[in-house]
Amino acid sequence: KVLVVTATKGFRHSSIATAENVIATLGETTGEFTVVDYVRGGADGKDDNEVREKLSMANLAKVDAVIFANTTGDLAIPDREGFIRWVEQGHALIGMHSCSDTFHGFPAFYGMLGGLFLTHGAQVTVDMANQDPAHPANQHLGDTWSMYDEIYEFKEFHRDRVHGLLTLDKHPQNHLPGDYPVAWCKDLKGGGRMFYTSLGHREDVWTSAAYQKHILGGIRWGLGLAKGSGAVTDTANGLSAAE
Repeated sequence: KVLVVTATKGFRHSSIATAENVIATLGETTGEFTVVDYVRGGADGKDDNEVREKLSMANLAKVDAVIFANTTGDLAIPDREGFIRWVEQGHALIGMHSCSDTFHGFPAFYGMLGGLFLTHGAQVTVDMANQDPAHPANQHLGDTWSMYDEIYEFKEFHRDRVHGLLTLDKHPQNHLPGDYPVAWCKDLKGGGRMFYTSLGHREDVWTSAAYQKHILGGIRWGLGLAKGSGAVTDTANGLSAAE
């Protein structure tokens, strides 16, 4: 049982309605999970009362995971620290795209997520390296995955605190070499799991088969329905003596 959160106190993506439909349809067609409710924050995404009610600890006790699909801003979760503990202690946080543009003033959240939105340039086609072809979110991808989307850059990201899934080895716009993560996951203390992909800006990304398989794999992994590693990436260099 999952709760889909699409409330927005900041920018609101036009793709949110599509995202809600895609997530629900994936659950229905696979029969592996059910969307029990949506936390939309009212018509404009800013209704704090709805967020307080539906993300209360009592309501969270009824579900196994929360999916933050293109959320933004400081949402009115009534017990933010309790929410973090709830995820860590055997539940799942699954985030898409601007989930990382949520709770800029709440380090426990973006620390658990693994990164915080910094900026983005113009939408562009990128060739992302598949860092874990065995992971359920990546099994359908080759060594690289090409996608046209809005590519985020992050702050508060630490490679040695997450399990890398998709990344770029050069800047999406100026192509200067670097480490530009796109998707990752991690096991949390207490048995919880976190999966995040920064892709998902536009409607056609959400309706693409490859993206749907990507997020379905992440959801299944987060719920413990599919095996895959969430161990932190080993950042030790692998150079030979000759190199």
